[in-house]
Amino acid sequence: MVGEGQLVGNGGLEASVVVGESSIAMTVSRRRQPLAVVALGIGVDGVDLGAGSVVVRSSEFAVVEKWFAHSGKARGEHLVDHRELRVELHHAGTGRDWTIRVRVSADGVAVRYAMPELPGTAMLTSDNTSLDLSAFSRAWVLEYQTWYETPRVGVDLADLEPGAYGFPFLARSGDDYLLVSESGIDGRYSGAHAAMSGTTLGFELADTAVEIARGDVTPWRVFVLGSLAEVVESLLVDELASPVTPELAAAEWIRPGRAAWSWWSDFYSGAQLAQQKRFVDAAAEFSWEHLLIDCGWEETWVPEIVAYASLRGVQVHLWTVWHDLDGPEKLAQLALWRSWGVAGIKVDFMESESKDRYRWYDAVLRETARLGLMVNFHGSVIPRGWARTWPQVIGYEAIRGSEYYVFYDDAPLTAEHNVIQPFTRNVVGAMDYTPVAFSAPGRVTSDGHELALSVVFECGITHFADDVAVYAERPLAARFLAELAPVWDETVLLSGTPDTEAVIARRRGDRWYVGCVAVGDRRVVTVELDRLGLTDPVAWIVEDAVGGLAERTVSGRSFEVSLALNGGFVAIVSDGQLFRSTPRVAADAPTVVPALAVLDADNTAVVTTTAGVRVRVAPGWSAEPLGHERWRIQAPSDLEPGSLGVVTVESTSLPPAIAHARAVVPLVAGVHRVSALPMLAFQNESGPVERDQSNGGGNPADGSPMHVAGVYFADGLGVSTPSSVELYFGGHAGRFTARVGVDDETPGTRARAVVSGDGRELGSVVLEAGEPAAELDLDVSGVQVLTLSTREVAAGDPAAHVDWASARLMVMEGIA
Repeated sequence: MVGEGQLVGNGGLEASVVVGESSIAMTVSRRRQPLAVVALGIGVDGVDLGAGSVVVRSSEFAVVEKWFAHSGKARGEHLVDHRELRVELHHAGTGRDWTIRVRVSADGVAVRYAMPELPGTAMLTSDNTSLDLSAFSRAWVLEYQTWYETPRVGVDLADLEPGAYGFPFLARSGDDYLLVSESGIDGRYSGAHAAMSGTTLGFELADTAVEIARGDVTPWRVFVLGSLAEVVESLLVDELASPVTPELAAAEWIRPGRAAWSWWSDFYSGAQLAQQKRFVDAAAEFSWEHLLIDCGWEETWVPEIVAYASLRGVQVHLWTVWHDLDGPEKLAQLALWRSWGVAGIKVDFMESESKDRYRWYDAVLRETARLGLMVNFHGSVIPRGWARTWPQVIGYEAIRGSEYYVFYDDAPLTAEHNVIQPFTRNVVGAMDYTPVAFSAPGRVTSDGHELALSVVFECGITHFADDVAVYAERPLAARFLAELAPVWDETVLLSGTPDTEAVIARRRGDRWYVGCVAVGDRRVVTVELDRLGLTDPVAWIVEDAVGGLAERTVSGRSFEVSLALNGGFVAIVSDGQLFRSTPRVAADAPTVVPALAVLDADNTAVVTTTAGVRVRVAPGWSAEPLGHERWRIQAPSDLEPGSLGVVTVESTSLPPAIAHARAVVPLVAGVHRVSALPMLAFQNESGPVERDQSNGGGNPADGSPMHVAGVYFADGLGVSTPSSVELYFGGHAGRFTARVGVDDETPGTRARAVVSGDGRELGSVVLEAGEPAAELDLDVSGVQVLTLSTREVAAGDPAAHVDWASARLMVMEGIA
């Protein structure tokens, strides 16, 4: 024996660490009854420090901290009450000093390693922590991939194949459950996953070797232990994470809630302003808080939808891909989007656990916290405690969710997969499954099951998958989703197992929301309400019925529900009033005039606003208060002629009501390529208006080189009928020229192209596919706003893709 065993206990759990000549082991017990044995150690520069180390000293102390959860299982203030054991060791072979840190809470144990006196840097070549699962009989696992979107399944441990499995990993021994995961990760580390060999679970690093420096050299390895309820309700992963900064802890702009989201039901709708307004209107009717605009949005109209939504109490979030925020210049886009009044971002496709990618996460987390942007990570890692450290992170995907109905029509999501989630993935943090997909193709779950996912699955912002019209067509579902709370004060597991059903209750104020998702045959479940602490509860239940959903209201401390095949139900339970939702009433907009401000020779303009507002401008711009609600707007000196900037005016309410003005740099004498000029506004039948390519499909930048009657054009605007494009000329232009025709990608179509100035038609032409592009040369003297539009020639004409090719604007000296 090289070092004596050390003991630390909390709430009945104990962890003893014994250092031997060739190994170090930690035994986790409850009231002296062993639950698990964990081998400890790390490899540094290829040397296993767990063999040949001796104890220098050990210490035990309390860790007591308060922290505030902005969302999650239980919003509000929480107390960290842990005991920590530090075992300081010396490895004679290398002369290295290192430390094992063990934390014990009422519901789990965690371990991490540190090298507080490490000179310079070294390479962490392995984490030799491993867990003996020989006493466990069953596990619920996920085959590992870096974005955690393979199905979760239950398997007897005797049948579990060797290989890589994602965290969290859940195992059962009798009535005891063990959940393994990580916490406290940042750009100093890489992530890890479970490596199973026989009955041993090891921690395999994402990087072959990780450069380490003085201090902690691994994240926390977390072992949640107890009953299923204790596992499901645990906050240990968040408790172990680093504290938040005081400024971010008090952030009032972090707003959990529910979101309308159009992408799942209409893949190209992110490019359609009219569709987004329809979803905003429905969100306001349901009293939801947010709108997520997925791929396809265009900066021309984002300020408009932000303002439109804000007057209805709805905040706008924008989708982006991770590499578009990779590096300081690209990251600066976040400040631009925030300047429009955007409330949050959805970032996609990170798909890596490497240290390098965690450094990217660090940069995005710091910048979104600074700017006041909420974040939803997709194609991402699982939560590892950022709910505490970075509370603006209100969602992660890391789940095989409803989008798989869109991509894999022949492999619907299973009820088994769904039932496992609240006992595994959702234990460790927010899970953006995008639930309630009633119109999913090939769905094997009941309507009650789908509706219950809105309660059983927790996310800081719950993005509902289906078209809002689908919910409106189901009055009971619509009523429940309108009543659904935006955030939870408490979470309780009422009953269930990962192999049968999950009955979860979540409280907001004096109302409890109960959801059940089940796998398997029809059966009756009894729901006991004693844990909810109600005196005389009344429950409104929405459950499966022939042809859809049915409702009933019951009284008492329990109720029964007849589950359908792969069924489920929801209920609202309270001692008081059950129904309280009302549609959001439109607020008054702040004002900013002029709505279109022309910058002077010094690139400045003055606008007047409503009293008591905030003014936001893009990075590099400034807004100086002049008194009497007047503001001097200063633009950068290097802007190109014709450039537009957005001036955002916000009320001080939460959420703010928003209005915008545009500031424009006047055109100068010369010839201007129209496709290089900003648009004031546009409408387009399919996707955004494309610059220097044909319209293509519904996605941005999916067109081809412009091609009319076999002739290629290098530049112009590609549209699909009906369409309109508004361009600001400010009276500075003299002539507009273009070659306009139907692109060869839509043979057999036709369209009418119309050019208008300040609402007055200046010229038009009928276009036929296969015919040469028509030449336009129009006098636009004095025109403030030029509109290029395309229309049907006759009702019912199919959409034609029209190219406004080689479009030019001639500005002469002294024309204004």
